[in-house]
Parts: sequence; C-alpha cells; structure tokens
Amino acid sequence: MDRKHTNKELLKKGIKYLAAALPLSFLGPSVLYSAFNNTDHGYFIPVVIVGFLLFFGAMFCIFKGIMTIVKAVFD
Repeated sequence: MDRKHTNKELLKKGIKYLAAALPLSFLGPSVLYSAFNNTDHGYFIPVVIVGFLLFFGAMFCIFKGIMTIVKAVFD
C-alpha cells in the first residue's frame, strides 16, 4: 500500500515538471525569435542567452517529467 502511495506522488511530481515545461516551451522560442529579429540592438547577446536558457530549461523539464512519470508507472 505504501508503494502505491509513493508512485502516486511520483506521478504528481512528473506532471508538475511537465506543467513547468509548458510555459518555457513557448517563452524560449518567442524570446529567440524576438532576439534574432533585433540583431542590431545592444541587448542582442543577453537576450539570446536568456532565450537559449529558457529553451534548454523546457527540454530539461520535459525530459525529467517524462522520466519521472515512466518511473512512477513502471517501477
């Protein structure tokens, strides 16, 4: 019974990771698109760095969320 309870908590944790990845997956490409349209602006490099960090943060959260859900379901 205790094992089932921990699997349920792991599933919730995985869904939280995926929920965090959703806004990041929209913000990252939007920021990068905006940065590459304004290449002559003084803040081009910092905005590109922030865009890539958001993009890689989304990929990390998606990976971590899927792995956590798989662990909860198949463990």
